[in-house]
Amino acid sequence: MEGVVISEKGLLECGRKCTPSPFLLKTYMLVEDPITDGVISWNDEGTAFVVWQPAEFARDILPTLFKHSNFSSFVRQLNTYGFRKVATSRWEFCNERFKKGERELLSEIRRRKAWSNKQQQTVQNQDSDEDQRSSSTSSTSGYTNLVDENKRLKKENVVLNSELTSMKRKCKELLDLVSIHTKKMEEEEAKDNDKRPMLFGVRLDVQQGERRIKRTRAEISENASILLSQSCK
Repeated sequence: MEGVVISEKGLLECGRKCTPSPFLLKTYMLVEDPITDGVISWNDEGTAFVVWQPAEFARDILPTLFKHSNFSSFVRQLNTYGFRKVATSRWEFCNERFKKGERELLSEIRRRKAWSNKQQQTVQNQDSDEDQRSSSTSSTSGYTNLVDENKRLKKENVVLNSELTSMKRKCKELLDLVSIHTKKMEEEEAKDNDKRPMLFGVRLDVQQGERRIKRTRAEISENASILLSQSCK
């Protein structure tokens, strides 16, 4: 019996035809997974799938399987495998071999041959431009936030300076009051000294207790003045 010889190239070609591309497998897994139904799922008939929340899909799901968060790139990739958008009010995509419960059909979906290297480079350039625009937008947003924060800090600084000026004024008023009070106490003490009885032309020291009290008050007033002066600097 004559043997059948299959070349290595033929085996590789057969393997490629029998095995779906990683992109199709990952997409099918996402659509089938009930955990992600709030973001991406089959339509009612199971003949197409719908991305219900594009923003969340790009932010939370795409990076886990496709290593990027660009929804436009995902849509362009679908187009290269013959998917088409079939609804105007939502992101619903259809391919006659991409159906619920018929995973074996994925191996029949082929990438468009017209998708040349030049077209791939164009898409990559478009993605790069989008990333640059996104980065620029992020930088602009960051700069705006810094400007707003700077304005807020300036306003707070004006308020704090105003409060500090007010506190210094109040401290000065307290110092003036203490000074006036101390001066009155000294004057009263001088008057009291003049009223002491005299014996042979010498004033009798009969009010030592009162003088000690007044001296203590004077010391307290002086210490209060020093403390207030230091706190107002």
